[in-house]
Amino acid sequence: MPSSVPSVPPPRVRPQPVLGPPARAAVFLVVTVDPGGETPAREVLAELPALERALAFPHPEGRLSCVAGVGAPAWDRLYGVPRPAALHPFRELSGPRHHAVATPGDLLFHIRAARPDLCFALTAEIMKRLRGAATVQDETQAFAYYDARNLLGFVDGTENPAGADAAEAALIGDEDPEFRGGSYAIVQKYLHDVAAWEGLTTEEQERIVGRTKATGLELDAPGSHKDVNTVLGPDGAEQRILRAAMPFGRPGRGEFGTYFIAYARDPQLTETMLRRMFLGTPAGGPDPLLDFSRAVTGTLFFVPSADLLQDLSEHGKPR
Repeated sequence: MPSSVPSVPPPRVRPQPVLGPPARAAVFLVVTVDPGGETPAREVLAELPALERALAFPHPEGRLSCVAGVGAPAWDRLYGVPRPAALHPFRELSGPRHHAVATPGDLLFHIRAARPDLCFALTAEIMKRLRGAATVQDETQAFAYYDARNLLGFVDGTENPAGADAAEAALIGDEDPEFRGGSYAIVQKYLHDVAAWEGLTTEEQERIVGRTKATGLELDAPGSHKDVNTVLGPDGAEQRILRAAMPFGRPGRGEFGTYFIAYARDPQLTETMLRRMFLGTPAGGPDPLLDFSRAVTGTLFFVPSADLLQDLSEHGKPR
């Protein structure tokens, strides 16, 4: 006898490509939606997978992907449904010496590929559709530098989780069922004082970073960048976020930087790290690396699952 209980479709859990592998090239595009631009913005978000597929199809080796995020004010304007539980404007931090600024941002497009021309092409198509509807707040073209190093010469992302651990760190689960498969992204653009940094000895640099420069191996360096950014959970285990930071720069203008982006299932963990960096900890601080790196942007976005983003963009609400 057939059951009278209707079958329940599986929840929407197809994430955007948050867990994508490191790329050779990236564009970080942050825009604000102009008054009256809500409909074109929703249309771009709905069309994004098709745009990505069309540009990527002739070049499968290019591994083109794009993650789209929505800021708190834009969420209310675009969709008119309750926000994800932890979505709020980026919280500015003013420490004794350093300042984490909060800057405008309604939409984030994190575009990655093995080739910079594919990143450029997708960025151009997005902006063509947003012309007259959105204002660019920041557009940063980033690149992989040597063997995964930043422009300060150190290997970046050494402690990134991988595989199932990356999904556990970055993707929302049953704690917020309506937004399962989504993530929170915090972005900050840092400019480095390379001249001052290069005035230090290698040993001084290593004490500040907390790792060896040649190999990236962890050092016993209390108060270092590595030490300040280590957050332990109640069980004593290190809590992790998924970093996808990349270098950028224009040497002719003396610009050298790191575009920091971190994905997490709860932005509170990333915010805790930033508070430790900028405000210090009971044991000391703030982060000594901030004496050579200045944050010039700061924004928080929610990254819906791919299915939820499609539903919201096409229908204005989850189905």
